[in-house]
Amino acid sequence: MKQWYEELFENYGLKYDAEVYTKGTVGECDFIEQEINYNKKAKILDIGCGTGRHSRELAKRGYRVTGIDLSESLLNRAKEIAAKECLSIDYQIQDARSLTFSNEYDLAVMLCEGSFPLMETDEMNYQILQNAASALKDGGKFIFTTLNGLLPLSHSVKDFLTENDYDENANYDNNSFDLNTFRNYSTICVEDDSGNKKTLQCNERYYVRRKSPGC
Repeated sequence: MKQWYEELFENYGLKYDAEVYTKGTVGECDFIEQEINYNKKAKILDIGCGTGRHSRELAKRGYRVTGIDLSESLLNRAKEIAAKECLSIDYQIQDARSLTFSNEYDLAVMLCEGSFPLMETDEMNYQILQNAASALKDGGKFIFTTLNGLLPLSHSVKDFLTENDYDENANYDNNSFDLNTFRNYSTICVEDDSGNKKTLQCNERYYVRRKSPGC
Protein backbone atom coordinates (compact mmCIF):
# COMPACT_ATOMS: atom_id res chain seq x y z
CA MET A 1 0.00 0.00 0.00
CA LYS A 2 1.38 3.38 -1.01
CA GLN A 3 1.85 6.06 1.60
CA TRP A 4 0.24 9.50 1.23
CA TYR A 5 3.49 11.18 0.20
CA GLU A 6 3.96 8.61 -2.59
CA GLU A 7 0.46 9.23 -3.94
CA LEU A 8 0.85 12.99 -3.61
CA PHE A 9 3.84 13.16 -5.94
CA GLU A 10 2.52 10.83 -8.64
CA ASN A 11 2.03 12.82 -11.86
CA TYR A 12 2.90 16.01 -10.01
CA GLY A 13 6.05 17.42 -11.62
CA LEU A 14 4.44 20.49 -13.22
CA LYS A 15 2.34 21.33 -10.17
CA TYR A 16 5.38 20.93 -7.95
CA ASP A 17 7.34 23.57 -9.85
CA ALA A 18 4.47 26.04 -9.43
CA GLU A 19 4.37 25.78 -5.63
CA VAL A 20 5.27 28.93 -3.71
CA TYR A 21 7.89 27.13 -1.61
CA THR A 22 9.99 26.47 -4.72
CA LYS A 23 10.64 30.17 -5.34
CA GLY A 24 13.55 30.64 -2.93
CA THR A 25 16.01 28.41 -4.78
CA VAL A 26 18.65 31.02 -5.61
CA GLY A 27 18.85 32.35 -2.05
CA GLU A 28 18.94 28.84 -0.61
CA CYS A 29 21.81 27.90 -2.93
CA ASP A 30 23.62 31.12 -1.99
CA PHE A 31 23.50 29.92 1.61
CA ILE A 32 24.70 26.44 0.64
CA GLU A 33 27.68 27.90 -1.22
CA GLN A 34 28.62 30.03 1.76
CA GLU A 35 28.53 26.99 4.03
CA ILE A 36 31.04 25.11 1.84
CA ASN A 37 33.20 28.19 1.22
CA TYR A 38 32.48 28.15 -2.51
CA ASN A 39 34.54 24.98 -2.96
CA LYS A 40 33.79 24.04 -6.56
CA LYS A 41 35.41 20.66 -6.03
CA ALA A 42 32.67 19.70 -3.58
CA LYS A 43 30.55 16.71 -4.52
CA ILE A 44 26.94 17.22 -3.43
CA LEU A 45 24.08 14.82 -2.67
CA ASP A 46 20.56 16.29 -2.96
CA ILE A 47 18.20 14.06 -0.96
CA GLY A 48 14.53 14.31 -1.89
CA CYS A 49 15.49 16.47 -4.86
CA GLY A 50 11.99 16.65 -6.33
CA THR A 51 12.14 18.23 -9.78
CA GLY A 52 15.75 19.16 -9.15
CA ARG A 53 15.59 22.88 -8.42
CA HIS A 54 18.58 22.86 -6.03
CA SER A 55 20.46 20.30 -8.10
CA ARG A 56 20.14 22.43 -11.22
CA GLU A 57 21.10 25.69 -9.57
CA LEU A 58 24.15 24.10 -7.97
CA ALA A 59 25.14 22.41 -11.23
CA LYS A 60 24.90 25.77 -12.99
CA ARG A 61 27.36 27.10 -10.42
CA GLY A 62 29.86 24.38 -11.26
CA TYR A 63 29.21 21.70 -8.64
CA ARG A 64 28.95 17.95 -9.19
CA VAL A 65 25.52 16.88 -7.99
CA THR A 66 23.64 13.63 -7.44
CA GLY A 67 19.88 14.01 -6.92
CA ILE A 68 17.79 11.21 -5.44
CA ASP A 69 14.03 10.99 -4.98
CA LEU A 70 11.36 8.36 -4.44
CA SER A 71 9.01 9.84 -7.06
CA GLU A 72 9.52 8.77 -10.66
CA SER A 73 7.21 11.58 -11.78
CA LEU A 74 9.31 14.28 -10.13
CA LEU A 75 12.58 12.76 -11.35
CA ASN A 76 11.30 12.56 -14.93
CA ARG A 77 10.55 16.27 -14.72
CA ALA A 78 14.01 16.90 -13.24
CA LYS A 79 15.72 15.02 -16.06
CA GLU A 80 13.64 16.79 -18.70
CA ILE A 81 14.56 20.26 -17.43
CA ALA A 82 18.23 19.36 -16.95
CA ALA A 83 18.43 18.07 -20.52
CA LYS A 84 16.89 21.28 -21.89
CA GLU A 85 19.40 23.33 -19.91
CA CYS A 86 22.31 21.07 -20.92
CA LEU A 87 23.16 20.25 -17.31
CA SER A 88 24.94 17.05 -16.27
CA ILE A 89 23.26 15.80 -13.09
CA ASP A 90 23.13 12.23 -11.82
CA TYR A 91 19.45 11.66 -10.98
CA GLN A 92 18.52 8.37 -9.33
CA ILE A 93 15.29 6.85 -8.05
CA GLN A 94 16.16 5.90 -4.50
CA ASP A 95 14.52 5.64 -1.10
CA ALA A 96 16.31 7.82 1.45
CA ARG A 97 15.64 5.15 4.07
CA SER A 98 17.82 2.64 2.23
CA LEU A 99 20.67 4.63 0.71
CA THR A 100 23.95 2.77 0.36
CA PHE A 101 26.30 5.69 -0.32
CA SER A 102 29.34 5.61 1.92
CA ASN A 103 32.00 8.27 2.37
CA GLU A 104 31.32 9.73 -1.11
CA TYR A 105 30.06 13.29 -0.71
CA ASP A 106 31.37 16.55 0.70
CA LEU A 107 27.86 17.86 1.29
CA ALA A 108 24.37 16.44 1.62
CA VAL A 109 21.32 18.69 1.42
CA MET A 110 17.71 17.85 2.22
CA LEU A 111 15.59 20.97 1.97
CA CYS A 112 11.88 21.80 2.19
CA GLU A 113 11.08 18.50 3.89
CA GLY A 114 12.64 16.41 1.16
CA SER A 115 11.69 12.98 2.60
CA PHE A 116 12.37 14.03 6.23
CA PRO A 117 10.06 14.33 8.27
CA LEU A 118 7.32 12.76 6.16
CA MET A 119 7.90 9.17 7.25
CA GLU A 120 5.48 7.15 9.34
CA THR A 121 7.80 6.60 12.31
CA ASP A 122 10.63 8.37 14.08
CA GLU A 123 12.81 5.36 13.35
CA MET A 124 12.37 5.89 9.61
CA ASN A 125 13.19 9.57 9.93
CA TYR A 126 16.30 8.76 11.96
CA GLN A 127 17.35 6.20 9.36
CA ILE A 128 17.28 8.92 6.73
CA LEU A 129 19.55 11.08 8.87
CA GLN A 130 21.92 8.18 9.47
CA ASN A 131 22.09 7.37 5.76
CA ALA A 132 22.79 10.98 4.90
CA ALA A 133 25.59 11.07 7.46
CA SER A 134 27.05 7.81 6.12
CA ALA A 135 27.13 9.25 2.61
CA LEU A 136 29.48 12.03 3.74
CA LYS A 137 33.24 12.06 3.69
CA ASP A 138 35.06 12.84 6.92
CA GLY A 139 34.45 16.49 7.65
CA GLY A 140 31.49 16.66 5.27
CA LYS A 141 28.45 18.82 5.98
CA PHE A 142 24.76 18.00 6.12
CA ILE A 143 22.22 20.80 5.65
CA PHE A 144 18.54 19.99 6.11
CA THR A 145 15.27 21.59 7.11
CA THR A 146 12.40 20.20 9.12
CA LEU A 147 9.02 21.27 10.46
CA ASN A 148 9.28 23.52 13.50
CA GLY A 149 7.63 21.92 16.52
CA LEU A 150 7.26 25.29 18.24
CA LEU A 151 4.84 26.55 15.57
CA PRO A 152 1.80 24.42 16.43
CA LEU A 153 2.25 25.18 20.13
CA SER A 154 1.31 28.80 19.51
CA HIS A 155 -0.43 28.80 16.11
CA SER A 156 -2.89 26.75 14.12
CA VAL A 157 -0.99 24.84 11.44
CA LYS A 158 -3.99 25.14 9.11
CA ASP A 159 -4.22 28.92 9.62
CA PHE A 160 -0.50 29.30 9.06
CA LEU A 161 -0.63 27.41 5.77
CA THR A 162 -3.67 29.34 4.60
CA GLU A 163 -2.46 32.80 5.61
CA ASN A 164 0.98 32.31 4.06
CA ASP A 165 -0.19 30.64 0.83
CA TYR A 166 2.30 27.89 1.60
CA ASP A 167 0.81 25.49 -0.92
CA GLU A 168 -1.32 27.06 -3.65
CA ASN A 169 -2.47 23.74 -5.10
CA ALA A 170 -3.58 22.09 -1.86
CA ASN A 171 -6.49 22.56 0.50
CA TYR A 172 -5.97 21.49 4.10
CA ASP A 173 -8.76 20.31 6.38
CA ASN A 174 -9.30 18.34 9.59
CA ASN A 175 -5.98 19.46 11.05
CA SER A 176 -5.17 17.89 14.40
CA PHE A 177 -1.85 18.27 16.20
CA ASP A 178 -0.94 15.54 18.71
CA LEU A 179 1.11 16.97 21.58
CA ASN A 180 2.25 13.51 22.64
CA THR A 181 3.80 12.56 19.30
CA PHE A 182 4.31 16.02 17.74
CA ARG A 183 2.56 14.82 14.61
CA ASN A 184 0.10 16.90 12.64
CA TYR A 185 -2.71 14.93 11.02
CA SER A 186 -4.69 16.45 8.18
CA THR A 187 -6.72 15.84 5.06
CA ILE A 188 -5.18 17.31 1.91
CA CYS A 189 -7.05 17.78 -1.35
CA VAL A 190 -4.77 18.27 -4.37
CA GLU A 191 -4.97 18.23 -8.16
CA ASP A 192 -2.31 16.45 -10.23
CA ASP A 193 -0.85 17.47 -13.59
CA SER A 194 -3.72 15.80 -15.46
CA GLY A 195 -6.40 17.58 -13.46
CA ASN A 196 -7.24 14.55 -11.33
CA LYS A 197 -8.20 15.44 -7.77
CA LYS A 198 -6.93 13.43 -4.83
CA THR A 199 -7.91 13.41 -1.17
CA LEU A 200 -5.09 12.20 1.05
CA GLN A 201 -4.86 11.49 4.75
CA CYS A 202 -1.43 12.62 5.82
CA ASN A 203 0.63 13.14 8.92
CA GLU A 204 3.92 14.92 9.38
CA ARG A 205 6.35 14.88 12.27
CA TYR A 206 7.36 18.21 13.83
CA TYR A 207 10.63 18.54 15.74
CA VAL A 208 12.10 20.95 18.25
CA ARG A 209 15.76 21.73 18.69
CA ARG A 210 17.46 20.20 21.70
CA LYS A 211 19.34 22.69 23.81
CA SER A 212 23.10 22.35 23.87
CA PRO A 213 24.67 21.36 27.22
CA GLY A 214 24.98 24.36 29.46
CA CYS A 215 22.34 26.44 27.68
